[in-house]
Parts: sequence; C-alpha cells; structure tokens
Amino acid sequence: MKHRNRAVSCIGVILLLGSYGSLVIAQDAGIVKLAKGSSFLLRSGERQAISIGTTIMAKDSVLTGSDGAVGIMLRDNTMLSAGPNSVLQMNRFAFDTTTHAGNIDVTVKRGTVAVISGKVAKATPGNVNFSTPTMTLGVRGTEFIIDAGQRPD
Repeated sequence: MKHRNRAVSCIGVILLLGSYGSLVIAQDAGIVKLAKGSSFLLRSGERQAISIGTTIMAKDSVLTGSDGAVGIMLRDNTMLSAGPNSVLQMNRFAFDTTTHAGNIDVTVKRGTVAVISGKVAKATPGNVNFSTPTMTLGVRGTEFIIDAGQRPD
C-alpha cells in the first residue's frame, strides 16, 4: 500500500508538471547575438560586461555606453537592437514553445531600441508591451524603433 501511494503521488506530480511543461516563465529570456563597444548587464544589482552569448533573463537591464550597441534574440525570435547610450529593462518574459503564447514586457528607459517582433506578438499580440518614461506601445506583430531620448537614469 505504501508503494502504491508513492506511485500515485509521483504520477500526480508528473501530470501537474507536464501541464506546465511548454510554458517558459523561467528567467531565461534570450541571448546576446551582437555586442559592440561598452555594454553592460545589470542583474540583481551587479554590473557585468556583456559579450556575445550572454544570457538575458527576466528582470535584467541592458546598458550601452556612447560607443555601445547590443543585439538580443529572445526565445520567441523577437529581435531587440539597443543603440548607444541606451537603457533597456526586461520586465517580464514568458513563452509557450507549443502554442507560442506568452508575455513580453520591456521598458526602454533611455536611448533607442529597434524591434522585430517574434512568435509571442503573432500568437498573443495583446501580451506584448514596450514602454518608455512617457508612453506604452502595444505590439501587434511588426517592426518598429523606439526613441526614449537621453534622459538621465
């Protein structure tokens, strides 16, 4: 009886985990594909240099210097390109690899960011938002550039 209860419990946990298997709410949002000049990642209050292959996680901020530029590919194939003197904050990222539904929320605090939307914008366009200190843009599956100006942090 003891082994049967364990087996039933294990099957229950497996079924529960299986229902969440393809939705990635994990921290891993994307990867740096291009890094030029001075560019940094701010994660949990710690600043580190960005290089090609650096993982971008939910809650990370990307900062570029006057000679910096960063290209990021998110897990849903959304492409972000931050120009010089930019601050980009990844507020939220979730992506279901099966249905392509998800959630992307990014704030451009300063500078410019070019965006080519990916699978989340096509599957659940109402769940993709980009904002600056003065506006919020809801994305409906397209390409665009955001210029947040050069406000101090």
